Amino acid sequence: MADKGPVTLQSIAERLGLHVSTVSRVLNGPRDRGVRAASGDTAQRIRELADELGYRPNPLAAGLRTRRSNLIGVLVPRLSEIVMATVYEGAEEAAAERGLSAFVTNTHDDPALQRERIAMVLARRVDGLIIGDAHLDGAALDLPELRDTPFVLVNRRTRAGHTSVTCDDRLGGRLVAEHLLALGHRSVGVIAGEPFASTGADRTRGFVDRYREAGLPVPPHRVVHSAFDTAGGRRAASTLLAAVDDRPTALFAVNDFAAIGAAGAARDLDLRLGHDLALAGFNDTPLAAELPVPLTSVHSPMAEQGRRAVALLVRRIAGEDTASEVLPPRLMARESTGGPVGPPLLGP
Repeated sequence: MADKGPVTLQSIAERLGLHVSTVSRVLNGPRDRGVRAASGDTAQRIRELADELGYRPNPLAAGLRTRRSNLIGVLVPRLSEIVMATVYEGAEEAAAERGLSAFVTNTHDDPALQRERIAMVLARRVDGLIIGDAHLDGAALDLPELRDTPFVLVNRRTRAGHTSVTCDDRLGGRLVAEHLLALGHRSVGVIAGEPFASTGADRTRGFVDRYREAGLPVPPHRVVHSAFDTAGGRRAASTLLAAVDDRPTALFAVNDFAAIGAAGAARDLDLRLGHDLALAGFNDTPLAAELPVPLTSVHSPMAEQGRRAVALLVRRIAGEDTASEVLPPRLMARESTGGPVGPPLLGP
């Protein structure tokens, strides 16, 4: 029967005949270090008794002992976007496994708001930040306060080379190009996303580089920038499909939601996906495979990016050197790109 009053490390230690420091290392340290803090059997006994008695760590007390808050902040453009929501879920799970708490704030990709939100997060005395809204120029990351706070970029990179975890976006773009080239598409267009985001820039570059290597350079007017949403994709696709005599037979949208918007533009013109127009997206969000015409898309390991970003951040907080990580994409070919329209054009 449990004792009355709060369950403490000392009471658990006394019941098990252990020193309180051993119990503390097992229960208050990262889960994967518990076995090293004590033998496997001892660590298991400590955790079982703690669960039985309903022990809950006191994060304030732990923070006072370690001078750490055990809190990390996560910045995203919009948590309503499924890509960043999935990245955050992975980050939050990985943080919890390590005894950390995570909270998220939106910046709407506005550099002034980015700086404000970074300052707000730092004011909460976080141990580190995960930044999912970085612009290629890294302008919002030049705050003096950030120099003393570990941070890791996720989903996007900067030209400055800050530690980041991203999908291999350039390779993803190449995979789409190779797929469309194998189907015989000579005339293609790109819905390129926002120019300030590495995701759009790298995916577009991978795609157009592969077409150029095949001897089929994509004309500049066939690369149209847009917001990463359905409205932006629809507008960009309407521009690309407007000229009947110069209409591409295939479109690559660097984001699934932009691709869904492009599908709407194609419907307005009575173009059937997979027949009159091939269409591919990026990220392989759960919706992609469930559309009326399932969308060919590049699978990006979104949740894993969040998990790996936390792992790197923990190492940076501990003072360790870290290197950026690039995770592999996979092409998921579906009905929206249809069958061959001519001989393969893969080239060199």
